[in-house]
Amino acid sequence: MIYVAGLLIAFILIAVFSNPATRACRWREYRQGDSVRWHCIQCGAEVYKPLGQKPKSCFRNDRA
Repeated sequence: MIYVAGLLIAFILIAVFSNPATRACRWREYRQGDSVRWHCIQCGAEVYKPLGQKPKSCFRNDRA
């Protein structure tokens, strides 16, 4: 019974803390000096950010 409760709590935590804005994106990091180029292998979007910052939203709709 304790295992079932643990699994239930784990699924609830995943649902609460997952970010639906980037769920479809698969970001890869390419460092270039003081900035970082992030490339999504799902949709091909590219974003440049300072070191230490990750993309927090999907840019799939911004593609031409």
